[in-house]
Amino acid sequence: MPSPGKADKRTGRRKPTLPTRVLHGARHIPIASRGAPSRAGNLNFATGARPRVPTYKASWTGAKEALEAAETALTEVLWPPAEAVSLIKDDPTNEDAATGWRLEAYFEARPELDALKAALAGVGALGEASIEELPDIDWVAHALEGLGVVRAGRFVLHGVHDADKLPNEEGDIAIRIDANQAFGTGHHPTTAGCLTLLDRLAGVPPQTILDLGAGSAVLAIAAAKLWGEPVLATDIDAKSVEIAQENVELNGVADLVDVALADGFDHEEIERRAPFEFIFANILAGPLKEFAPGMAARAARGGRVMLAGLMAEQEEGVVAAYEAAGFRKLNRLDHKVWPVLLFVKL
Repeated sequence: MPSPGKADKRTGRRKPTLPTRVLHGARHIPIASRGAPSRAGNLNFATGARPRVPTYKASWTGAKEALEAAETALTEVLWPPAEAVSLIKDDPTNEDAATGWRLEAYFEARPELDALKAALAGVGALGEASIEELPDIDWVAHALEGLGVVRAGRFVLHGVHDADKLPNEEGDIAIRIDANQAFGTGHHPTTAGCLTLLDRLAGVPPQTILDLGAGSAVLAIAAAKLWGEPVLATDIDAKSVEIAQENVELNGVADLVDVALADGFDHEEIERRAPFEFIFANILAGPLKEFAPGMAARAARGGRVMLAGLMAEQEEGVVAAYEAAGFRKLNRLDHKVWPVLLFVKL
């Protein structure tokens, strides 16, 4: 479940909390911190430690816009605030992006209904909360059980708990990504879609690669293993950067992948390495469109840009933004809700 810290309006990522320096042997990339700390309610899947976890869950279903407003109220108006919140789509294959969403808020003590109603008074079209007491189970083991091995083309993603279940077929590229606080275990259609499309590009290796909004760095790791070329992976969230660095080392590509904390393109290492022959951006439709001119300024002529995180109904606007910035659409990985787009810089 995501941390309820305030998200950056441009990238949709949570703001970083602490200064970080990411190391690769003797090399390092200094990075700066922005933003305020967020309340952590996440499980530490990497270490297997069992932290203090919330014992009550309040749930609402409805339209995305109303639930987004409720999410803010539960973490910034309600006192005591929710320990963690999660906004998810009940049915990812439902093409209607506005409806069919569920908001879950987690609390250490049973929340007072009157306090919830008062905090959510300004949120329209929101029904009564469903409050559930959570069982006292090992949440780490419970969450890991549901992940399993994911295949996307030649890429096989797994957690430490599934290392003995790998198919080990010839040509497979195994990537270990343990469930954690960074986006990108391979189970979401956007990540799996990017890997599937990347697999088709194996014979056209670029020499300069950027993974913008890298999350767990799964795409950066995949590119490094597929092509054997240097990759720069960046994210706005300090915790994601820390986890990305751990994943890079776990997968034996620390000599190829550098990880840095950056807000969009605002990092000296991005400017030093540009122009890039390949750029990944698996974020949100809004920032994808906003970043189109910056992407064009940092993509090499003939360079390719893979975009994901947009919903199908947002595709037209994203395509228009990139065509206006000097790109041409090369390919599209079809999905009812989460398409993946590939562009080339003209």
